[in-house]
Amino acid sequence: MAAQLGNKPKLASPAGSGSGHNSGGTTRERPCDACRKRKVRCLLTEESATCVLCKSRSLECTFLQDPPRKRKRPEAEGSNHRLANPRNQTKIPAIPNARVPVNDYTRLSGPSLLKQTLGHQNRQFTSYIGAATEYDTQLLSRSHFDVRDEYASPLGTLRRATHQTASKQTHFIVHSDNAAEVKEEMANLDAIEAIVTPHGSALVDLYFRIVHPSFPILHKNVFLEKHGRTYRELTPLGLAAVYILALNWWSYSLELSSLPKPNVKELENLIPKILADCYHRPKISDLQGGLVLSQRPDGDSWAMTGQLVAMAQNLGIHTDCSEWRVPDWEIGVRKRVAWALFAQDKWGALIHGRPSHITDDDWDVRPLEVHDFPETAKDDDDKEGSVDVEKGRLTFVHLISLTEILANILDTFFTLKGMRNTTNVLEALEKAKPLQIRLKSWYSNLPSCLSIDETKSRKLSSTGYLHLCYFAAEITLHRAIIRYQDTDTDEDLRLITRAAARVRFVSAVEFVKRLKPEHLQSFWYFASKINLAIIGTFGSILLATSCDNEEREFYRSQLAEYRWILRISSTAAEFMKYAVGILDASAAFLAEFGTDSTPWSGSRDHVQEGAQSYENSIENSIQTGCDGNVTPSDLQDWMISVGMNQRLDSAWNFRGSD
Repeated sequence: MAAQLGNKPKLASPAGSGSGHNSGGTTRERPCDACRKRKVRCLLTEESATCVLCKSRSLECTFLQDPPRKRKRPEAEGSNHRLANPRNQTKIPAIPNARVPVNDYTRLSGPSLLKQTLGHQNRQFTSYIGAATEYDTQLLSRSHFDVRDEYASPLGTLRRATHQTASKQTHFIVHSDNAAEVKEEMANLDAIEAIVTPHGSALVDLYFRIVHPSFPILHKNVFLEKHGRTYRELTPLGLAAVYILALNWWSYSLELSSLPKPNVKELENLIPKILADCYHRPKISDLQGGLVLSQRPDGDSWAMTGQLVAMAQNLGIHTDCSEWRVPDWEIGVRKRVAWALFAQDKWGALIHGRPSHITDDDWDVRPLEVHDFPETAKDDDDKEGSVDVEKGRLTFVHLISLTEILANILDTFFTLKGMRNTTNVLEALEKAKPLQIRLKSWYSNLPSCLSIDETKSRKLSSTGYLHLCYFAAEITLHRAIIRYQDTDTDEDLRLITRAAARVRFVSAVEFVKRLKPEHLQSFWYFASKINLAIIGTFGSILLATSCDNEEREFYRSQLAEYRWILRISSTAAEFMKYAVGILDASAAFLAEFGTDSTPWSGSRDHVQEGAQSYENSIENSIQTGCDGNVTPSDLQDWMISVGMNQRLDSAWNFRGSD
């Protein structure tokens, strides 16, 4: 028989003890069988006789198993031998805001953004019908859709997303969650909220102040509307993701900073099962939650990225939604989520060294526009430590445009075909020039407000992650060029390519030195810790392939300086410790296997002669919109200062001074 709260099974008195009471006159309650087996706290709410763990896993909360026997310790003669008291079961107060959620938003009274949406209805999910399935679009378009563009068919409820007269019809199948799924989702939501209660609203406020402006994939008003009624209107993955990210800035809330911080590990332990559950019936809020979770310094995984891409394709996120019959704000959400997924995939492919999941042939999402972002500068939060909305939007938009360049770099030099089709440094230079022109143009066109030196008093700034991504893209391109150098490479070309690589490495190190506390304490994109490591790896490559003692000592000094900057900065940005570890591993490797001492020489005068001509050619290419095609006759002149924003002569004499 299920035990009621306050009347749970008591431990039997040991034989011969004469009493079931301890010396203090009370008997402590013991954990249920499931919690004892998992060795976790057995948490109860005042409104239920079932503990949080059993409720979240739809288990029967039983007390059938005997408690484990305790080892008896030797006691003084004449002392009483009593069974050790079992672990106390922690009771937590009833969760506030645990009201019954709204299941049909079309029946909401008063104004609401949720009344006519495709992917944001509660307790249902949609599946995109692809062109090659057994459900042919030509047949589906002949269905008798009602005024809501729905048709109850034997397959389920069909939903037409496009206008009836659209040349390209898009359809979905709408599924409803069954009773067991709803029950499990409610239990998961309660388990999540129980961990952070009563601080849920304060954590949501932190998230939208600090994370959301620079990673705006949620719709703030939609989230707040749902959470304001009850957290049970959200999905477990979406709710947990916001809480987990916000906990990183606990001290930035006057309301929370003096209070004990919830255990984030308890939240993270719930994620694997929740993620597995939503994989088969994903909602757009699950996709948003997965992307937010991936921004944790240790939260990214290539397998999870693949799962998110599959979920997105099931939701039709990869398709053009600009003409769909859904609210404008929902179109904006889908586009922002789509491009955030695109960036997650491409930067994930870089840092994991894996093939991208997303290809151009199956990507039909239009570029982001200003009206795709509902928040403006009027929505700025004046609280200390917040991030400017407009600055955050521009950071996100420019990350996406940079990611498109990175995608081309990866396709050109780091796919299996790309590596097979490039055999020497001249071919690499020919393919690299248009990419270098695009990178330089991207950097030149950054708004002044995104300058790394542009910070405001008592405001955090996430522009650091954007600039770091730029340097990672630059270095990735130069790594590809350096890779094709060998003993047969022309000496002048080798001198020139290494000089260009040197400038990129030194510029990246100088950038890290310029980071301020406003950057270090702000939100950083998930790829940041590996991007920092990539800079260090590039320096180690240049050190390992140094050709004389002077160059070798230069890179050794620069790497030591870089490691020091990362080490002292990691007190404010812990994710930087990973790059320090990579540098230490590289140093140990180089100490064991040594460096390349192949002698070579180059004509410094020849390098100087072409510097100005290349600067002019690059600027002309950017101004005239040239596609960057290069002929063999101008390859050498081009490479003289590829990737440089200053004369090569100055770069060559550069020794790390300001």
